Amino acid sequence: MIPTLPATLTRSELNFPGVIKVYHGKVRDVYHLADGRMVMVASDRISAFDVILPRGIPHKGQVLSQVSWNMLQATAHLVPNWTIAMPDPQVIVGHACDPVKVEMVVRGYLSGHAWRQYKAGHRTLCGATMPEGLRESDRFPEPIITPSTKADEGHDEDITPDEILKRGLCTPEEWATMTRYALALFAEGSRIAKERGLILVDTKYEFGRRNGEILVIDEIHTPDSSRYFYAEGYAERQEWGEAQKQLSKEFVREWLMANGFMGKDGQQVPHMDDAFVQTVSERYIELFEKITGQTFVPADTADIEGRILKAVEGYLKG
Repeated sequence: MIPTLPATLTRSELNFPGVIKVYHGKVRDVYHLADGRMVMVASDRISAFDVILPRGIPHKGQVLSQVSWNMLQATAHLVPNWTIAMPDPQVIVGHACDPVKVEMVVRGYLSGHAWRQYKAGHRTLCGATMPEGLRESDRFPEPIITPSTKADEGHDEDITPDEILKRGLCTPEEWATMTRYALALFAEGSRIAKERGLILVDTKYEFGRRNGEILVIDEIHTPDSSRYFYAEGYAERQEWGEAQKQLSKEFVREWLMANGFMGKDGQQVPHMDDAFVQTVSERYIELFEKITGQTFVPADTADIEGRILKAVEGYLKG
């Protein structure tokens, strides 16, 4: 029997001083302040195929915020980022930036979307070449960048660097900076993952502009934005043609596809029972503990919105 699941935050409606604009994204609720800061609340919503699924995942928002905060602080010496403070386990306060409407997807291994394209016969993805003769989950000779558009609503779309510049989504100088930063972050994320017995397979980074400077924004190296393999047994599984053991949101996509859902018009999201929701929550917590090396301490879920409001108000006053 599945125990009663903890409460989740599927949407926040916080009313604290100085808010001039609120944006509810697929997973995060963002409160812009008059002083140029913003308060990013990681909800417990989960999305797949650019669709928000009907049930929240216990502790997911806390995992996302704490992993991202941990990784942003660990890489700040390499790439400047937007963060200022973390007043609550589900909240990061930082500088408001003008987002570059491009997601920088870095892939070190042939997996997920790249594998599906490769299996269909494609050898280029978003202008990046994928060598012949690879099997699923093989390592690329060097990491590749396969950007996508950053859609406010609906589906993100694959795009080439030439198309990005042609559409004016960023300048050539900004593209060069984002490329350098993305590869540096991926290298450091891979190094940290290796120390924890993991392989950083692929991930995405988002960037914004602030006072003429490019900063990394949003989250990095979380289970929502990244795919990890377990390093132990990786070579053996590849040799025997077995599926890799992974920590990521991919298993949610696979579950949805197995139940006939890929986010296409007319498709219904399958029922998410308590057992499945608990499994997803446990996977998120497992990744937190693996990638940070810390024991996960769940925050109080009795009144999540009240807890967050109190913490943010206290921080802003202080």
